[in-house]
Amino acid sequence: MDLDPNAKPKSRRGFAAMNPERRREIARKGGASVPGEKRSFAKDRDLAASAGRKGGESSRGGGRTRGPLEG
Repeated sequence: MDLDPNAKPKSRRGFAAMNPERRREIARKGGASVPGEKRSFAKDRDLAASAGRKGGESSRGGGRTRGPLEG
C-alpha cells in the first residue's frame, strides 16, 4: 500500500477493471479458452509431476548442500 499522500492513484487494469459479472463469466469457463495442446499438465499427471520436480530442483540450486554459514 502506498503511503505517499502525493502519489497518483493507480489505474485499475485486467480483472480489477472489470465488473464482477464479467469476472464471473470468465471464471466460469475455467480455462476453456486455452487450446487443448496448451493444457498438457491437466491431461498428464506424470508430466506435471516431472515438471514440478525439475522446477523444484532448479529453484533450490539443484540439490546443493548447505555450507557452515547457511544453517
